[in-house]
Amino acid sequence: MRLLVGLGNPGAKYERTRHNLGFRIARLAAEKLGLALDQTRWNAVLGTGRVRGEQVAIVLPQTFMNLSGESVGHAARFWKVEPGEVVVAHDDLDLSLSRVQVKVGGGDGGHNGLKSLRQHLGPDFVRVRFGIGRPPEGWDPADFVLARFAEEEEKVVEEVLPLAADAAGAALLEGTAVAMNRFNRQKR
Repeated sequence: MRLLVGLGNPGAKYERTRHNLGFRIARLAAEKLGLALDQTRWNAVLGTGRVRGEQVAIVLPQTFMNLSGESVGHAARFWKVEPGEVVVAHDDLDLSLSRVQVKVGGGDGGHNGLKSLRQHLGPDFVRVRFGIGRPPEGWDPADFVLARFAEEEEKVVEEVLPLAADAAGAALLEGTAVAMNRFNRQKR
């Protein structure tokens, strides 16, 4: 089993916020891979199936961000998935808006979802990072990630989401090295 996790917060209030990019990437990846997100388990929405000969699960934790690792930890233990076979899609303050980067391991950078995943999986999972940029001067990063994109930013996000979903699918099915070589060098 290979596992793709989208990080976000549940509920309509958070649907289009910066912090919910992981959900958006994972949902689009599920659609592209032909998997329905039609199950609930471990306080998560999930979809499972066979894609290109591989058993795949896509998990959207329905806990709030700071507890995401609980749902993902249950799924990883149930399916005996090693951390290196877990791909996590998430927003990233340290990348400029719309930059997509595949990476293995690393710190949490103050991202509470990543912090929770590190507690439950360790640091060696694969990440598909979607840049949201730094907040403007005087804007608390916690408020920034929970805010919606400006209209112009949302247009850019919509344009780049398919690329991020493809990067997640490649990391999941073709391996991290292939995904990094294909997607980390693309200019946008």
